[in-house]
Amino acid sequence: MDGPMVVPTVWSLPAMTLSSLLCHLPRARMRALLPAAAVSGLLLASSLAGAGALSAQDAPTAHDQFWANLQALCETAVEGELLQAPDEQITPDQRLVVHFWECGDTEIRFPLHVDDNRSRTWVFIRHDDHLELRHDHRYEDGSEESNTWYGDTTIEEGSATRQEFATRRGEMWSGWAVEIEPGVHFTYGTMRNGEFRHHLRFELDNEVDIPPPHWGHEVRPSQRPTPDGR
Repeated sequence: MDGPMVVPTVWSLPAMTLSSLLCHLPRARMRALLPAAAVSGLLLASSLAGAGALSAQDAPTAHDQFWANLQALCETAVEGELLQAPDEQITPDQRLVVHFWECGDTEIRFPLHVDDNRSRTWVFIRHDDHLELRHDHRYEDGSEESNTWYGDTTIEEGSATRQEFATRRGEMWSGWAVEIEPGVHFTYGTMRNGEFRHHLRFELDNEVDIPPPHWGHEVRPSQRPTPDGR
């Protein structure tokens, strides 16, 4: 003869089944099944789990952190040095000063002064899912050079201290790399497969007087990126 039928209680259910069941119960029904203390604990755990998911979703990305590191440099100027170059566009005997000039939420502009040549400005642009680097080249009268607004976008997440703006062709990628070691140095250069070719480094404790305005600073470049920067 069969024994008495045992009706499972909510406490006799496996943990996974219990969790699944409770997730679909109205709070009133849950309170009828469980003691008040247990209900409070479950609701608290559910709330914390939701907050944890939101926190992970809202956590700053590497692009966010890198942008914040760029902004932290603003309103100063530092002298740097040429570490490496495959040509003579810039030579070791020239004085290099980068002016961390303008730092907005979506655009940052750093003019590079090479002796008295104030024609070069590095322009960083922030998009929803990537960063962009452009080179704004001007003549002394402020007009644009024919070779201007070249650059590229990030192809990977990068890190808070290094971003590569490059184009990948098969197994090779080339473009530019920018590094920031907060409180230590700012580095810019062309690169191929992650290795610098041109390499300029600016020690952040080597501050100098703000240089004269760079050429063309009054007028924004006529060439602008497409909405996604690509």
